[in-house]
Amino acid sequence: MAGSHGSLTKAGKVRNQTPKVEGRKRKGLTPSLRNKKNYKKRIIREMPTGQPEFRRG
Repeated sequence: MAGSHGSLTKAGKVRNQTPKVEGRKRKGLTPSLRNKKNYKKRIIREMPTGQPEFRRG
C-alpha cells in the first residue's frame, strides 16, 4: 500500500476520549426470540391464539 491517511500514533484517539454510555435495558424479548416462541406455540403445539371467547348462560 502506498501511504496512509494519517499517522498510526493517533489511531483511536477520538474513540478513547468519548465517554462510555451504558446501553438501555431491554424490556422484552428480541424479535427473533419472540417469533421463535410464537412459532412453537402456534405451529408446533397448535395452541389457539387470541383471547378465549366469553359465553353467557
